[in-house]
Amino acid sequence: MTKVEALPDLAHPGGGLLATLFRFQSLFGLVLVFIAAVVYSPSKNGELVFLDSGNLFNVVRSMSEIGILAVGMTLVILIGGIDLSVGSVLGLASVGSAVLLTENDLGLVPAVLTVLAIGLGFGLLQGFAITSFGIQAFIVTLAGMQIARGLARIWSGGQGVSITYGDGPGQAPETFSLLGERTFNGLVPIPALIFLVVAALAVVLLRVSAFSRHVYAIGGNEKAARLSGVPVKRVKIVVFGLCGLLAALAGIVHAGQLNFGGPNDGAMYELDAIAAVVIGGTSLMGGRGSVVGTVAGALLVGVLRNILGLNNVDSNVQLLVIGLVIVLAAGLQRLRPASVS
Repeated sequence: MTKVEALPDLAHPGGGLLATLFRFQSLFGLVLVFIAAVVYSPSKNGELVFLDSGNLFNVVRSMSEIGILAVGMTLVILIGGIDLSVGSVLGLASVGSAVLLTENDLGLVPAVLTVLAIGLGFGLLQGFAITSFGIQAFIVTLAGMQIARGLARIWSGGQGVSITYGDGPGQAPETFSLLGERTFNGLVPIPALIFLVVAALAVVLLRVSAFSRHVYAIGGNEKAARLSGVPVKRVKIVVFGLCGLLAALAGIVHAGQLNFGGPNDGAMYELDAIAAVVIGGTSLMGGRGSVVGTVAGALLVGVLRNILGLNNVDSNVQLLVIGLVIVLAAGLQRLRPASVS
């Protein structure tokens, strides 16, 4: 049985205990890390700091930008690709948001739409280069990473651009500052809501659309997908376009949270996004994985960083621990029986 034929089993329970464990490895991992965080949480005034509602929502807020990037990265990895440019596109989008809103005095909606269009166009161009010239996605997006970073530096003059708010020239609309605020009685960060909405839309897209079947088919066996009539080139271009679009959205959220757009913002974010996808159980070979797993992977990393930080663990040790978790997750994928895939 090919991967494409086995795909329906990924969406339905009943494959046995082993299949269930591998299918939901990221969720089980998140639960275990959460329990460990509760056990090792420091206390303040007799209450666990980790379980404070403000702290828990801070975990989601801190991973919101990476999470948005990771959703787009999941789509790319599902087709057997990779996108190393998303961190640089985030930086380009943050600079674009700041420049358009302050220096160019563009309205909020036109500025946001322009930045999203830039991210979408950048991703589409990368997808076109990959499919039309037969160059590996790694090479194209590696070049794209450099190009986007260079464009960000040219656009900003090599300097960060601060965002101030008001009605006068050189000031952004007050509405944009909401990206750094919280809603529901000051509890839920707006970036966290955006991340969860993006993830929910992606889950729906990958569950009910013909496009999702094409994505999984290409990742499972591109040649077989092409022979069966799947428009492989078009699907790949669209996937990279969506990844660029989400990277631009993450850049807008980034600029709104920090009130600043910097040409070097988003550096190494692509690695964090890939880590969330891998920990979430998506195979780097393509054809197997889910957005739900990616969300769980991103939250797992967020919880892990949070509890290590609360216990004042050295930042270098934090990197070591998270690196080991990534290796463990990848190792589990290697151990995953073919019958489960």
